[in-house]
Amino acid sequence: MVLIGLGGNLPSPGYGAPRRTLTAALAALAGDGIAVAACSAWYKSAPLPPSDQPWYVNAVAALATEIDPFALLAALQRVERQFGRVRGVRNAARTVDLDLLDYGGLEVESTALTLPHPRLHQRRFVLVPLHELAPDWRHPRFGLTTAQLLARLTTRQRVYRLPSEPGDPPRG
Repeated sequence: MVLIGLGGNLPSPGYGAPRRTLTAALAALAGDGIAVAACSAWYKSAPLPPSDQPWYVNAVAALATEIDPFALLAALQRVERQFGRVRGVRNAARTVDLDLLDYGGLEVESTALTLPHPRLHQRRFVLVPLHELAPDWRHPRFGLTTAQLLARLTTRQRVYRLPSEPGDPPRG
């Protein structure tokens, strides 16, 4: 299973609000050997670290693909740029963020890519939708389920499930 995290808290030109932007970005991934198999519900989450920036919209999606993880990362970054992502200060507000979380349990350590995502186990805004989408998934390095990882979190970040809307991606 290939898992990606989606997030954003700024509107994008041409798509508007973060949820619409992220839905369009997910649709833009389809093709070129990438299919969206399922997506969690959308969630609203407080920014981390706490700040005055707008709250984020987040989800986790499962992809079906045969392309290698480096090519997938390049595709994710291409879509980010297409939807107005500008990389600058870490944890800054953004239109879209597409993170490669896990690629079939593969472990990679390189300057370009680390798998599984090095901070996914510390992020409630990733673990809550991941638990919804794939409750039996286990962290490749730690062997822990999403429920076990959530129980270990020390941060109290607020994460709320948003109601579904027409046009949402297919749920898992």
